[in-house]
Amino acid sequence: MIRINRRQWTKTAAGISVGVWTGVRPSSVLARSANEALNLAFIGVGGRGKANLNGLKKQNVVALCDVDGERAKKAFEEFPSVPKFKDFRKMLDDLENQIDGVVISTPDHAHFHPARLALQMGKHVYLEKPMAHNVWETRALTDLAREKAVATQLGVQRHTLENMRRSVELIKSGAIGTVSKVYCWIGGERGMPGFPKDKPAVPNHLDYELWLGPAKRRMTYHPSVTPYGWRFWWDYGTGETGNWGCHILDIPFWALDLKYPTRVSGGGPAPHPLMTPKQMQSTFEFPATGSRPSVTLHWDHARKGPDILRQLNLPDGGYNTLFIGSEGMLLTGFSKRKLYPEEKFADFNAPEKSIPNSPGFYNEWVQACKGGPAATCNFDYSGPMAETVLLANVAYRTRSEFNWNSKALQSDNSRVNSMLREE
Repeated sequence: MIRINRRQWTKTAAGISVGVWTGVRPSSVLARSANEALNLAFIGVGGRGKANLNGLKKQNVVALCDVDGERAKKAFEEFPSVPKFKDFRKMLDDLENQIDGVVISTPDHAHFHPARLALQMGKHVYLEKPMAHNVWETRALTDLAREKAVATQLGVQRHTLENMRRSVELIKSGAIGTVSKVYCWIGGERGMPGFPKDKPAVPNHLDYELWLGPAKRRMTYHPSVTPYGWRFWWDYGTGETGNWGCHILDIPFWALDLKYPTRVSGGGPAPHPLMTPKQMQSTFEFPATGSRPSVTLHWDHARKGPDILRQLNLPDGGYNTLFIGSEGMLLTGFSKRKLYPEEKFADFNAPEKSIPNSPGFYNEWVQACKGGPAATCNFDYSGPMAETVLLANVAYRTRSEFNWNSKALQSDNSRVNSMLREE
């Protein structure tokens, strides 16, 4: 049995198969009691990474890693005695035996490699959504986390919101009858940023080669892309669908116990080979399970939400999900909900609360790391959801309709299959 380190990683990564890794034994994670703090390492500590660091800094912060010294400056200054790194491979290599868990808050294209290496080492992982950059990477991480029996949490922190719990209870209690259709959406027109016209020098505080990581070298550095605008370029990000899809699809996935779709379609404006769109649509068919019939789920990135809102004379502000059932409709979002028709539900009494409050999204993961119950957005739950989000992008970019075999991780469309994984 051998150990893999950062120097061997480049040679070995090309041979990874879904759910399979041979010849490597994970290190054992230190056992922690309920009152002991975890030893956590953070990869990406600016922007969203700083928020994650703030949420977990009551644990032992043992390492900080970021390719951009300026963006990471506040975090670095807050923990002056903690070792600092630019390369996550060196960090994990040097401090492997000191680390219990790893928190990863990098751009989408740089999720898979640090998460894969940390999981292979047997470390607990907190990872930002949408888990990975493509469908294959997402399945590989989901399977590996299960194989290593470590605690995981995808950064879908809105899962703890009060309104989401009450909305899920309404659907599960049968308040609107049997649900057959769901519409989910994100508003706005972010996307298609346009090509930068100038070519500024890479700032001294940024290691741009490490920032690019596994991405193709077809764009030069530009501040409109790095550190934030990357999410609107296919080489690095997954667009507004990847940005918001896991947060919003969390509502129907939770309420209807969805897992993998069996048929997917997508459309919208002509896709650009490099830039994510300002609007798009996709549709998923989920098979019947147990007492629940099949469900059709529509996803829209549209400035004012999907057309169904206008057709039914429903508001769009503050909402992102519409459940259509045999006995009524539920319009909901992160902070408010409403049952329709209004006159039918004027005297409606909501079901008793059945979903307990969360101890806190970060605390869920910390407790799971110490042997407690699995965090609510562990990879077994959030992996299929993240795959569905990424399939929406594939369906849009191929403008196709296809059957989806989740077990084999392939469709009946060769163009779709070619986009499930990058070089």
